[in-house]
Amino acid sequence: MHPMLNTAVKAARRGATVITRASFDVDRLKVTEKQQNDFVTEVDRAAEQAIIEVLQTAYPDHAILAEESGPSANLHDENENVWIIDPLDGTTNFIHGFPQYCISIALQHRGQITQAVVYDPCRNDLFTATKGAGAYLNEKRIRVGKRDKMADALIGTGFPYRDMQGLENYIDMFRVMTQKCAGLRRPGAAALDLAYVACGYLDGFFEKGLQPWDVAAGSLLITEAGGIVGDFKGESEYIYKGDVLAGSPKIFGQMVNLLSPYA
Repeated sequence: MHPMLNTAVKAARRGATVITRASFDVDRLKVTEKQQNDFVTEVDRAAEQAIIEVLQTAYPDHAILAEESGPSANLHDENENVWIIDPLDGTTNFIHGFPQYCISIALQHRGQITQAVVYDPCRNDLFTATKGAGAYLNEKRIRVGKRDKMADALIGTGFPYRDMQGLENYIDMFRVMTQKCAGLRRPGAAALDLAYVACGYLDGFFEKGLQPWDVAAGSLLITEAGGIVGDFKGESEYIYKGDVLAGSPKIFGQMVNLLSPYA
């Protein structure tokens, strides 16, 4: 395992310790609403701090872009290495005791995602990838699904929950995709959804309005597993733009044809 990936795994497990401990007494957590339907708990912040401490101890010169604490002071100093962190993707699920959430950590080196970890503490599933070295689930090599027809494909997505202005647009997409695929699923943690595309649990995924920490790690998992990630037009500038479409190569192409009108 690459040394930087090994450090990211250590950081993810440290954050998971905080999350798992809190999961036994969720009702006592202090929950804050950042904006409508967008929640943060003291666990998000504590897990993020635990993750950052591990990363900064190993790589003190690296910059940080994290969901709760934002960018580190050196992020804009032309730093070659940036850790992109979501300490608890699926906070709403976590608050309700719904066991679908994860930690997402990615390293961006000179603009390219080179290391990725998505860790599901509920199932103890560890997804990892190093650029050029493949993607793994619990140290076993994974590949995207082999289905090549949209009619047979299981597709993941995410519903609008903050900005409801896009709801009608999403309903149109929902209608189109429901008619064309075998089924749509909305588990509620985009980073884990992307990991599921990488290992073939899902054949594709689409969502609008995502953040870099939702996408960075999962995108590398998919490309290293033989899949494709892009925006709704199939183009590669998606991490900081928020509209993401992913899948195995043939499913990806069919999804672009169906969803590009909604780009």
